[in-house]
Amino acid sequence: MAGQNEQAAERLRAYLRALKPGARALLIAELERGLLQGSAPAGAEMVLAELRRSFREANAKSARFDDQARLFFQPVEPFLVDDIPEHKHYGRIARTALEPMWLWISNTLMQQETQIYSGHIEEALTAGDTDKAEHQARIFQDRVARRIDEVLQAADDRERRRLAVQLGTARALADVQALRGILGVRDGLAMLGRQLPGHIEALSGPILESVKAHLDAPLNPSPDQFLFGLVLVMSRLAAPWQLIRLATRAAGGDDAKRIAETPYAVTVSIVLEEVDRRVRELAADLKSGRGIAVSALLKGVHDALRGLRSEIDMPGETQWGKQLAALRSEVSKILSSEIELMPGRVRRLIRLRPSKEIASGSVLDSDEVAEAEALIGFVAACRNYASELAVNEVTMRTFNELQQLLDGGTRTLLDSLRSASAGERPFRQSQVDAAVRFCAQVFGKEYASLLAKAAEVASHDHERKVAAKA
Repeated sequence: MAGQNEQAAERLRAYLRALKPGARALLIAELERGLLQGSAPAGAEMVLAELRRSFREANAKSARFDDQARLFFQPVEPFLVDDIPEHKHYGRIARTALEPMWLWISNTLMQQETQIYSGHIEEALTAGDTDKAEHQARIFQDRVARRIDEVLQAADDRERRRLAVQLGTARALADVQALRGILGVRDGLAMLGRQLPGHIEALSGPILESVKAHLDAPLNPSPDQFLFGLVLVMSRLAAPWQLIRLATRAAGGDDAKRIAETPYAVTVSIVLEEVDRRVRELAADLKSGRGIAVSALLKGVHDALRGLRSEIDMPGETQWGKQLAALRSEVSKILSSEIELMPGRVRRLIRLRPSKEIASGSVLDSDEVAEAEALIGFVAACRNYASELAVNEVTMRTFNELQQLLDGGTRTLLDSLRSASAGERPFRQSQVDAAVRFCAQVFGKEYASLLAKAAEVASHDHERKVAAKA
């Protein structure tokens, strides 16, 4: 089942990568609209996450493994996180850390054994025997796990520093230990994966009880199996923050002190780290100006922060309380700086420019218009979450400024379209078209439709004047 889930996820990624830009934009818009309105289909969050990831991969170098490495790392797939290796994540490994780890295994740790293993895999796959290839991968995984044990047990501080140099990542030792931990409980995690639903829309009621029972089931569970089991559960959740419900269930309430005394206390740290990652992802996407599903990402951050605050009583003086307060403060800071820039971006696109600044036949950059439109929608979405994210005042002020800017600016643009010369007319028209799109986000589709009709009338008026002069 774990292999089937990984294959299904890879097929989804391949499909999303193959989509044309227009189709991808439409899919993002529909899924985001559904999420914000509460009518999104099951799995919408996962699809949007894959869309964001596929976009980042298209703009950055990412490792493309051969079959030998891909089969070796197959049990690790549910525990990968799209983040830089420097950041700590309980029970998870940064995806970008896999390539240096494989190079370390194949060139330093077990060079000859890797060559033999690669030969077995190539022979099996050439013959079309995938079962044999997976069997050979399991044998090699076990050998690598034993060799890592030997290296770590004999390593002193100097050897551990050398390992960091060989892998070239800040958390090299932790990543190697995580790999060893996953391989060591591979079969138990595979069994848990078969027992869990493929997708958990809400971790509550009978599903919560069933998941907890499966986690508690092993008679002698190792710390590794428990930790990675929790991460495996989180990978199946539509809302990852709901993992903390296992902790409140184990403690029999929302008291942070009682939760901290249970084995499930680690779920709070896991979720706080995941929220921190999403906050940094939100900041990066906003800074890039891509506008790729940022509204859905914002909703996820908002829901997680609200869930943490409402489902666990975290006094401000506790470590968890301080982490939560810091996250809310960081989100507020990120959003406020972005929201305050929004009117300027819109004004730059729709301001009335003198004829001498307009090159004959030119139009507005379509990417700039699309980015501004997406970020106007993002500011509108911020209004829904302003209280929880502490951006009430700045959101209200900025949105009012946007309304005034568009209300007055569109009338000026319509007048300029009526009197535009032939050379500047395409540019004036592109400004009006952009204003129509922006007004749809701010005032609604009905208002935008009326504005589009007014623009059409203005265009016809101009044509009649030109014809009359002729």
